[in-house]
Amino acid sequence: MYFAALLARTEDGWEASDTELDDVETLSDLADLAREAAAEDDTVLVLIEQEDAWFGVVRIDGEEDPRIYVSDAAAAARSSYGEILLTDELLGREPGDDDPDLDALDLDGTEDGEDEDEDDDTPAAEAGVSGEIVPHGPVGDAQVLDDLGVSEKQLKSLSEDAVTEIAESLGASEVLETVR
Repeated sequence: MYFAALLARTEDGWEASDTELDDVETLSDLADLAREAAAEDDTVLVLIEQEDAWFGVVRIDGEEDPRIYVSDAAAAARSSYGEILLTDELLGREPGDDDPDLDALDLDGTEDGEDEDEDDDTPAAEAGVSGEIVPHGPVGDAQVLDDLGVSEKQLKSLSEDAVTEIAESLGASEVLETVR
C-alpha cells in the first residue's frame, strides 16, 4: 500500500495535500507537481511511503534541483513510484552507463574465484523493475530535512511509519492526517 502527500510550507505553517502519482512518470514531472503546490518559492516536500518497505522524501525549494532521500534503494527499485526517485545521479551512475552485455552475463562475483557458498545472506545490490542493479539501504541526501528539524540520524532511523514521524517533527501531523 502506497501513500504520497505534498507538504507545502506557507507563512501560516504547513499545508498538506494528497497527491496522485499515476500521471507522474519522471522526477521532473514530480518536481513540477510540487512546484504547483508551492506558495511562491517556498519549500515543498513530497513524502512517499510503501508500507513496511521504503519511504522517500523529495524536497523542492523554488526552482532549485530536487533534493532526494530514499530509505532503501533496492526496495524502492521494485516499485514504479520508487523508480521515479532513483535517478542515475542519485545512484552515482553516469546516464547511459548501462552495459547490456554485462546485464546479459548475470555476473554474480564468482568469476574472480570467489566461493559461491559464502555466508553472506545480505546481497550488496539487487535488480529493480528495470533490471538495473541498485544498492540495498539508503541513498540520496540524508540531510534533506536538517534545517527543518529532522537530523540525518533521525531520518536514517525511521522505518515503518516514517511519513507520520517526519510530519510530527515538522509540526505538520494534523494537516497530514487530514489527507491520509
